[in-house]
Amino acid sequence: MWLFPPLQKQVEYRTGDTVIAVPVKSGTTWMMNIFHQLRTGGDPDLKDIYAEVPWLEFKERPDQPNEELLERWKKIPDSVRRGFKSHSQPGEGPGDFAVYREDVKYVVLVRSPEEAIVSFKPFLEAHSKEIWKLWGMEEIRDQFLRPTFKEFYYEMALKGFPTMPPHLVPPGGLLTMFFFSFINGWWPLRNKPNVLFIHFSEMKKDHNGSVRKIADFLDFTPTDEQWTNVMEYTSFPWMKAHQEKFEIATLLPFKIIDDGGMVRNGKTGAASEDGMTPEIAADIASWAEKMVPDTAARKWLFEGGPLDEVTA
Repeated sequence: MWLFPPLQKQVEYRTGDTVIAVPVKSGTTWMMNIFHQLRTGGDPDLKDIYAEVPWLEFKERPDQPNEELLERWKKIPDSVRRGFKSHSQPGEGPGDFAVYREDVKYVVLVRSPEEAIVSFKPFLEAHSKEIWKLWGMEEIRDQFLRPTFKEFYYEMALKGFPTMPPHLVPPGGLLTMFFFSFINGWWPLRNKPNVLFIHFSEMKKDHNGSVRKIADFLDFTPTDEQWTNVMEYTSFPWMKAHQEKFEIATLLPFKIIDDGGMVRNGKTGAASEDGMTPEIAADIASWAEKMVPDTAARKWLFEGGPLDEVTA
């Protein structure tokens, strides 16, 4: 498959780099765009956010050597503040691939697993058939898809990807791989001065305040005129109207995500619209209790709120 998480362990990081660490379908593209717009002071002409903020786990084709990507990223001029996307967490476990360094800044964004996993189903469906074909997975594509979210959850999300050997699938399947391991890995670093924790619900509630918090953390200081542009270009209406900029359109001869597949609705508290049920929500909560031992971490993962107010 086109994801190769160990690649990020081979990157030559620089002092001042930023890693945007976010679980699947939890606001990654939004945060990538916020970083880029703050870095540039507002850039309405960007062609592909994935060309501006590289994805540390993504390989463009099966025969692409690691060195090609590593050299490309190394050649980014020192004058450019580099930002990278990652879905990984630090740690010593078999799925822990993020590299933590004191001289790199980390923006750690999470979203309620209920909202994220229900959004993952239409996201998978929106992957171009060309990317499946390129990776020789055209014939097994349907094994990744299900007609209803209920089937997707019980037959795929809990059992892991069809290509995974069963013994490598952790308890809780994709819930653990995507969300629970992520918060377990990052939570101990939440008070580090080079780590910013932010919740998707906070960003939706206060777009302006969230972007300013991120700017302060990353030491970006846009002018008043630039702030107006940054706020416009990071808004959901602007991104929705220019969604082709966020659908991985230039790295390959074809666009990887079909129209509307990346910037969908950006809502909070609306998981039921995509098929979430009270039964499945209760099951997700049950798995979280098993797989996220820290009560405060688990509470914040689902609900957000000020970190200093989270109590066990």
